[in-house]
Amino acid sequence: MKDGPHLHFVFKVASRCNLNCSYCYVYNKGDGTWKERPAIMDDEVVEIAIDRIRRHCLATGQTYLTITFHGGEPCLVKHERFSSWCQKIKDGLAGVARVQLCMQTNGTLLDDGWAEIIKRFDIDLGISIDGTPDVHDSLRVDHAGRGSYHDVEQGLSVLRRAGIPLRFLSVIQLGASGAAVHRHLTSLSPASIDYLLPDFTHDTIAAVRDRYGPTPCADFLIPIFEDWWRDGTLDLRIKIFWNIAWLVQGGESRIDMLGNQPLTFLFVNTDGEIEGLDVLRVCYDGAARTGLNVRTSDFMDVQHAGAFHRAAVFEGLPLPDGCRACRERDTCAGGYLPHRYASQTGFNNPTVWCADLLKLFDHVRERLGTSVEETKLRRAHFIDMALQRAVGLQQELPAIG
Repeated sequence: MKDGPHLHFVFKVASRCNLNCSYCYVYNKGDGTWKERPAIMDDEVVEIAIDRIRRHCLATGQTYLTITFHGGEPCLVKHERFSSWCQKIKDGLAGVARVQLCMQTNGTLLDDGWAEIIKRFDIDLGISIDGTPDVHDSLRVDHAGRGSYHDVEQGLSVLRRAGIPLRFLSVIQLGASGAAVHRHLTSLSPASIDYLLPDFTHDTIAAVRDRYGPTPCADFLIPIFEDWWRDGTLDLRIKIFWNIAWLVQGGESRIDMLGNQPLTFLFVNTDGEIEGLDVLRVCYDGAARTGLNVRTSDFMDVQHAGAFHRAAVFEGLPLPDGCRACRERDTCAGGYLPHRYASQTGFNNPTVWCADLLKLFDHVRERLGTSVEETKLRRAHFIDMALQRAVGLQQELPAIG
């Protein structure tokens, strides 16, 4: 099955965390599946998962992929064990696919041993940090309720000494000053910042709107965009802004929050269970489950684990009915999948952050001077060029028989 779907993989190597962030979609949004799983992934699961990935690449012709270490908190794994996993991945996929290793950490456990591993295996590292010490410590606390900013700061110092780029992932803290958060984060000299919309569904968003108004995410992000735009810091990669600008200019989304593209990644839990998008946990208990395990199933078997997972991972879900007449139907395209969920209507809804995204798109359009009509023309041109390239490649293929 050459030219099959190109997948990327997330190893949730720890099902526990040393922090207890109040907004965490794993532990504090109602899903309890983590309680059933081993605290740390077993070596055998890692080895089986690597073999399954190898088989997937050989079957589909995939020659590049990312494997992301995630949790919980992946730094709960001992240095030696983690290092051995990285080496097994490199050895197991050598000659089959080029692999970029990634890791997302809360940063509190980073030390010189971790810095050495990150550099040796060229791991693309993301650090979760939510802003100024007071903002960060109000929600990102340990299990005794103590703030974690000081420990993250220590971890950042370790990375700086080792010359490792700082790539921040920051969840929007509703009601906080976006400008203050952004200026603090930029003072730490990051290479990139990824601002994430908080995880709510249509079943849980009402209290947020009552407290923070109709567009709290846009109100947080637009002052950041203005700082970024005016102050000559466009070389700082802010993923949400880059992607909205790219979409407005006619391109396709490169993030799962926008564009309604197939997700193309799968998760492997500490017990080997294969899941679709893990943030679906915010929707209902067990929402991410496929019923498959790497011990007994290949990753392509997810296509047969139900229409929802097949569409979400491999095909892309239909545009929600409520988005069909929207001016950003081809750019936002419904928003992030978990944020579309309602218990009565499933995922056939615009994102709960619809008003925020429309306001943000309007603002970016104004700054770029690009109308909705111009976006449509640019998109049509890009599609036409892609079709021409595809036809050209087809004509270059040798005849069979």
